[in-house]
Amino acid sequence: MVPRNHARPGRNSPSTPRGRSPRRFLKMANPLPMTIASPMASTASGNKLSNPKISSIGRHGSGYGFHLERSSMPRHCYVLRVFTRGDEGGNHLGVVTDATGLTTDSMQAIAVDLGFSETIFLEWKEGEIPRVRIFTPGAELPFAGHPLVGMGWMLKQLGPGGPDTLRCAAFDVAIRHEGEVVTIEVPLGQRVRPAPQAPSLAAAVNLPEPVSARWVDMPLPYLLIEAESVAAASSAEPVPAEVFEKAGADMVYLYALASPTVVRARFFAPGHGVFEDPATGSAAVALAAAMRAEGHASGRLEIGQGLEIGHPSTINLEWHGAQASIGGTVRKDEVRWLDA
Repeated sequence: MVPRNHARPGRNSPSTPRGRSPRRFLKMANPLPMTIASPMASTASGNKLSNPKISSIGRHGSGYGFHLERSSMPRHCYVLRVFTRGDEGGNHLGVVTDATGLTTDSMQAIAVDLGFSETIFLEWKEGEIPRVRIFTPGAELPFAGHPLVGMGWMLKQLGPGGPDTLRCAAFDVAIRHEGEVVTIEVPLGQRVRPAPQAPSLAAAVNLPEPVSARWVDMPLPYLLIEAESVAAASSAEPVPAEVFEKAGADMVYLYALASPTVVRARFFAPGHGVFEDPATGSAAVALAAAMRAEGHASGRLEIGQGLEIGHPSTINLEWHGAQASIGGTVRKDEVRWLDA
């Protein structure tokens, strides 16, 4: 996902987020091709989270360090782009492969300071399935697609081989590597519900009139809106995030069929600190669940996303029976030190 105040192409991007001090990057040898900015998150008690110090160490680095006993010392954060289109685009991701000693509040603070749509943390004890936790700038998520694909890719790079399963809060996912493509397998069976309020909600946030619409619980509720055409979906200019939230449009997946096997999609999640996302693996799984509920027991789709915000991305989606898979390519931009 792209942070809420990430400027759209053609608009001026602020060098420093409003209301916040400049980033504390000690070195930025390979700055990202995007403005990293996000709203502040809060703890459950309402206290503002303090930001960890982050510095860049370039495009190379290694080390798990899973079993170190420590409370605060530098650790790696790998910055990836997931579901790229060749070497271009994709969805940025922060990957922390050593969460030793980090509390929930610390992880949330890191996600806020990085400002990506998601940051993923690895907790891996010997003899157990590697466990991950996923955070947006606003909340922890039980499941998200591009963080799991990115973590699977990163662990294989660190070697040897990497795990074949990751455990998130929602369920376990299997990982496959085929050439450059990393794929995760996700169980289907998510609840699909009618969305009679979709036409009025779409009108309230300036999205196209739905051809069809339904809710899919991922387990967070996603509203899937099918537009009449790719042009209608692509040209939509949604209202500001505040209006989106007031309308009750927490997570909306707008899509259109370009052909029987190609989809153009956009995803909005302003309530989670993300206005528009470049590539949303969980929403692709939601689409598979909806297709299955409508009688399509199996299928394959190529999903293009992110073009409208300058981050072209491609997700390969397949489903058969009670199983779906999402896959794509990954690129590493840099490695940073987290002083947390």
